[in-house]
Amino acid sequence: MELNCHRQHVPSGNYVISKKKNLKLDACLGTCVGVTLCDREAQVGGLLHLLLPEPTDPLNPWKPEIYASTGLPLFIKMLLESGACKNNLQACVAGGALVGPVSRQDLDLDIGGRTTAIVQTFLKDEQIPIRKVETGGYFSCRLSLDLKTFESSIQPLATQTFPAIDKFKKPTTAEISRTIDLVRPIPQIALKMTRMINAGNYNISKIAAEIKKDQVLSAKVIRLCNSAFIGLKKKIDSIDRALVILGEKLLLPLLLTASLELFLYDCGQGYSLCKGGLFQHALGTAIVAEELSRFTGKSSPQIAYTAGLLHDIGKIVLDQFIAGVYPLFYRRTQIDGIELCEVESKKLGISHPQAGQLLAESWSLPDRLADVIRHHHYPEKALVDLELTHLVYLADLLMSRFQVGQVLESLNMENLSQRLQKVGLESSQFPAIVELISQRLFNAQQDNPYPVSQV
Repeated sequence: MELNCHRQHVPSGNYVISKKKNLKLDACLGTCVGVTLCDREAQVGGLLHLLLPEPTDPLNPWKPEIYASTGLPLFIKMLLESGACKNNLQACVAGGALVGPVSRQDLDLDIGGRTTAIVQTFLKDEQIPIRKVETGGYFSCRLSLDLKTFESSIQPLATQTFPAIDKFKKPTTAEISRTIDLVRPIPQIALKMTRMINAGNYNISKIAAEIKKDQVLSAKVIRLCNSAFIGLKKKIDSIDRALVILGEKLLLPLLLTASLELFLYDCGQGYSLCKGGLFQHALGTAIVAEELSRFTGKSSPQIAYTAGLLHDIGKIVLDQFIAGVYPLFYRRTQIDGIELCEVESKKLGISHPQAGQLLAESWSLPDRLADVIRHHHYPEKALVDLELTHLVYLADLLMSRFQVGQVLESLNMENLSQRLQKVGLESSQFPAIVELISQRLFNAQQDNPYPVSQV
């Protein structure tokens, strides 16, 4: 990356259009499809990050930018209004991959392939030439548009030289145990809130009083309360005001999120593909799990949110061991398509769900949450709460397929039909589920203080 060139991340379901400037637009693509369109003569261009091929309800699309069938026409219209000439437009298309281990459901749904087909057909019909295209395949990529030169580029998310496998030293059991002991303790206030949510006890007057004593934590809570993904019309300027407007049941998960933000955000560059990637992924998984809980009527939305927020804490333990050889893990999971837990177990002797369970036990987290942390990659093995574990698995899967570029992740979809059935869903509903959870997730993205472009 050039040190004198600024970068802007374009989240899924969004587009950015600009005149010539010293800025690069980036989109991290897995199943999603990215399109750049430029008019060099008019010196205007943009990048569109598409999520789905078309609305599940054509008569009532939620946000046109997330669908290829509605987003691409809108994107071109806005480019023309910005001074572009249609006859001068040139395109670049990327994404639509089968990310991670490929299953029968991937091939049947073919969300990325269908999105790509709509894009290419539309551009052909509009007689807009595609100058560069890299679609399909089995790994995620980054599509970039340099607004200074109007050049588009497509690169794998990991471009480092892969180290030799024989140079990797497997950590001993003693080293893993010592790392768990040395992990910075979770804030005690976060533990209190976790146990209250698990018990369904929302009397948080004492918790609120403690938070008000911490200016940094109070500021984080107030920022979250005023963020787009909460969507309040009234301005929150104090913890007391937040308690009145939101109520204890809604405020408690936000307090937990704020208290865990720095804990998760400070994780190193092993699993995180971008600055703050582990926290971004945890927050997104929490939001999706909560929405799935409401949609299915399974589990408590607040507990689902909490479980989603904590599901990957084992990565904090193992992060230092893979940081130096991260490209090796990237290659095995993102290019070779091997499930992450399998790679971890073979190379480290322990997987992040196993490490997470050990950490959860050392923190004395409730059994239900520790069990979700342990089994969120293989939810049918859960011993305490099958439905909750399946909700978190599905949330994690959706994040790993449609919000790539945050963390190193690879989940198995072989038993997706059975796993969906555990919470009353079917494979045919998958696009509708993606559409359903997108609204809050996109709002959260708009307030994301740690964009991928800071890498």
